[in-house]
Amino acid sequence: MITTAAKRRTSARPGLDLLVDAIATAAHRGTDPATTAALVADVLTHLEPHADLLTDIERAGSPDRTTSHVLHAEQEFTVSAVVWRPGQTTSIHDHLVWCSFVVLSGAETETLYELGGDRLGEAGTRHRPVGSVSAAAPPDDIHRVSNTGDDVAITLHVYGADLSTGSSVRRTYTDALVTTTGRY
Repeated sequence: MITTAAKRRTSARPGLDLLVDAIATAAHRGTDPATTAALVADVLTHLEPHADLLTDIERAGSPDRTTSHVLHAEQEFTVSAVVWRPGQTTSIHDHLVWCSFVVLSGAETETLYELGGDRLGEAGTRHRPVGSVSAAAPPDDIHRVSNTGDDVAITLHVYGADLSTGSSVRRTYTDALVTTTGRY
């Protein structure tokens, strides 16, 4: 019988086996979602994964939309890389599960929102250069992510569920819900 750990050791992606084993150790501790996300963020900080987890073709992205590449998925977590060309952005959204991520190349800008009644207020903006690591867990995770730079950006995300056939997005929000004054 091949164990899950033994299966992990067959990856052709440089550094992925070590990364997945360390994430599994953190994710299997049975803590609350916010603490798990923070533990996984610590793994990303310590191991410093690189964009060479992706092939040259994967790193190029698509001119039409952000592209996501699932690198590993199991019941407790999924590791995926997202490639953002300049100007690409997500909708305003939140998530079903905890998430930790690191910027592998380029930079991203994250706009954070707070929900008050039926309106969203901008809560702040974070510019994240290469090496930036972050963690979030519902319900405080409403955001929009953009590549506002001139280069392709690549981010590595770890989500707290098997997303091999789905998405972590819980809801999307329209810009019409956003207040510009910050008051709801």
